Amino acid sequence: MPKMLSNGFIVSSLLLALSAVNVYAAPLEAETVQVEKRQTISSLSATQISAYKPYTYFASAAYCTPAATKAWNCGANCAANSDFVTTASGGDGSSVQYWYVGYSSKLASVIVGHQGTDPSEIEAWTTDANAILGGLDSSLFPGVSSAVEVHEGFRDEQAKTASAILAAVQSTISAKGAKKVAIVGHSLGAAIALLDAVYLPLHISGVTWKFVGYGMPRVGNQDFANYVDSKLGTSVVTHINNKEDFVPILPGRFLGYHHSSGEVHIQDSGAWTSCPGQDNTSSSCTVGDVSNVFEGSESDHDGPYDGIVMGC
Repeated sequence: MPKMLSNGFIVSSLLLALSAVNVYAAPLEAETVQVEKRQTISSLSATQISAYKPYTYFASAAYCTPAATKAWNCGANCAANSDFVTTASGGDGSSVQYWYVGYSSKLASVIVGHQGTDPSEIEAWTTDANAILGGLDSSLFPGVSSAVEVHEGFRDEQAKTASAILAAVQSTISAKGAKKVAIVGHSLGAAIALLDAVYLPLHISGVTWKFVGYGMPRVGNQDFANYVDSKLGTSVVTHINNKEDFVPILPGRFLGYHHSSGEVHIQDSGAWTSCPGQDNTSSSCTVGDVSNVFEGSESDHDGPYDGIVMGC
């Protein structure tokens, strides 16, 4: 993917500003913090954790070339979900992120996978001057309020593949009689996948939806987070963050960005914690554990997520 920022000094300066403003902005959200802390933070059981594993492999497989995912011949990622049959795949990994659509008989679900990007590139995407909020295209997102705004770069990436993915999902539902659709991705792929999770239900009815994202940056503003919570909810949306990964705290809340609910945070101990609410500031959750990028670790971004490291 082409980088949107080449000047390292600008990146460092913006990261410093991001860190500082995140610290000073915290008191402004005291009321929300108090509400979040009253909610129950709980640990996931081994059974609950293992239930995510097929989706983790699907998200990792999205890093493989379209030729590999079309043939479903991509090593361990494909072997872990050997029942999967691909309907369509695309992207070039540069101007258009890789993607694929197909059907898992084991999960009785259509699967949509989006490729992510490396931490240095996603860092640039979420901290440079292009990390601005803008409205959604009404032709793709009919009926969504103009108050709902998202990262323009993520929005534009999702738009590149929206019609092709919609057609592939519709044809797979028809061919398989599917009643479930799951959308997965890691990093930038998770951001695109979340936008797909908002987009696709506006054009397809009669199925249930599932979104599982890994190491996902913030995608939109408060109205977007509220829209996701109200239209999809935590029964549909899960975003899983690994240890000290700093990507999920970008772009900063001071820029108007907010995560929707549904966070699961993997602790340093390996325990998985369910964090209720939006941007929960408990030390058991990402915002509280990784208060700024300098406390984070780039090495945690790719995993492991229950033993799986993202990549083809």
